[in-house]
Amino acid sequence: MNLESKYPQLEKLETGITGFDLVSNGGLPKGRTTLVAGTAGSAKTVFAAQFLAEGIIKANEGGVFITFEESANDIRNNVLSMGWDITSWEAQGKWIFVDASPVPGEEAVVIGSYDLGALLARIERAIQKVNATRVSMDSLGAIFTQFADSATVRSELFRIASALKKMGVTAVMTAERTQEYGDIARYGVEEFVADNVVILRNVLEEEKRRRTLEILKFRGTSHKKGEFPFTIIPGEGIIIIPLSAIELKQKSSDIRITSGSPELDRMCGGGFFRDSIILVSGATGTGKTLMSTEFIAGGANNNERCLLFAFEESREQLFRNAIGWGIDFDRMEKEEKLKLVCEYPETASLEDHLIHMKMYIDEFKPNRVSVDSLSALERVSSFKGFREFVIGLTSFIKHKEVVGLFTSTTPTLLGGSSVTEAHISTITDSIILLRYVEMYGEMRRGLTVLKMRGSMHDKDIREFAIDGTGMHLGKPLRNVTGILSGNPQHITTGEIDRLNNLFKGE
Repeated sequence: MNLESKYPQLEKLETGITGFDLVSNGGLPKGRTTLVAGTAGSAKTVFAAQFLAEGIIKANEGGVFITFEESANDIRNNVLSMGWDITSWEAQGKWIFVDASPVPGEEAVVIGSYDLGALLARIERAIQKVNATRVSMDSLGAIFTQFADSATVRSELFRIASALKKMGVTAVMTAERTQEYGDIARYGVEEFVADNVVILRNVLEEEKRRRTLEILKFRGTSHKKGEFPFTIIPGEGIIIIPLSAIELKQKSSDIRITSGSPELDRMCGGGFFRDSIILVSGATGTGKTLMSTEFIAGGANNNERCLLFAFEESREQLFRNAIGWGIDFDRMEKEEKLKLVCEYPETASLEDHLIHMKMYIDEFKPNRVSVDSLSALERVSSFKGFREFVIGLTSFIKHKEVVGLFTSTTPTLLGGSSVTEAHISTITDSIILLRYVEMYGEMRRGLTVLKMRGSMHDKDIREFAIDGTGMHLGKPLRNVTGILSGNPQHITTGEIDRLNNLFKGE
């Protein structure tokens, strides 16, 4: 039940910042002031500038940017990489600066009490000049150093917020924090005066930086709770990934598609479902990349568009391996049935990888997506960050009604569960396990369909072989137990008969 629709809500102004309007249930409360607090490098200035830029781009709303630290020219240059041409907007009368930044080489001298009256008058004139509905102030700390105590800071902050509210604008004010978790802002009073508080964090976890956004307070209205990861993309700006806002509304299909292997299709009850997520787990060398390759080939042979993300092998290596199994990736690319994206995980953060993968899916519009392998991506993220990545990617693929196949590598050669499996096993529709089996001094391979949601499937563990034409499934492994646990043991025929008799009906 949506309780919010039953009661009146404050009118909100859509910011246009990707993901933020979803997290904030519609944007910033209109006509009110929002404090955006964060440590150095948390993207406060980018947020403030993007709030104005998106207003101009998407709603043709004028904006005023008041800067207390960086010069107006520095800000113009710094945001060009985001695709925001402030100089052009200034010429069109849509953006105006109120530059209160210090002049280099000059020392500020305050005699008597510091008065904000002249500054507020400049702001009001700027608002009237461009008919602004949005105002950004960056950053409050620079002016509050002029005041002697926190009581005066609180009084002057309230004065600024009241003045902006009377001017009828929706305002963003940035403030510095000294630590990621602790006091909201430097002076300890800013959050009590502002109507709304948004916290930006840039936390170092396991030697990796991870940016998150949290709405701490929205006075008089609702918002999503908790921290949400975000990244900054050139040409886009801040992009927030609202994982908790994902809804289970994906459609479900009973149409079957081929795995690329007729024998595996029979084990799976007729193939994979068209909108399913499949996890292929196994030790290095067991055939995960081969299964991914056959999965792509099966789609291309049915005139489906296939997208392969490779994080462990280069393009040339994948093409060579495919040819070795009788599959021509080069022909598939020329026929526009295949798009191959090869990147090392270390080239970007997981948030950046997720955004780029979504863009490729939107642009290429594939019927099938394969990721080889998820395990490689674990190297560049924390435990929590990786889980959020997996949830974000799988939910997006399901929403697009695309079938996805992911591979993961087990930590030991003979099997055992992996961290990747723990993250993704509950949200996958099918799990296929590949295992090495030692038999009389010889290493062989076994395959089983552990899970097939919504369908009957073969429960046997079957031996398989790999040759120049791909993977071939053989007979079930009847005289070995403990394969899936990574502790295979041979049992005699007599012992097999004894165990079978234990479960015979009377």
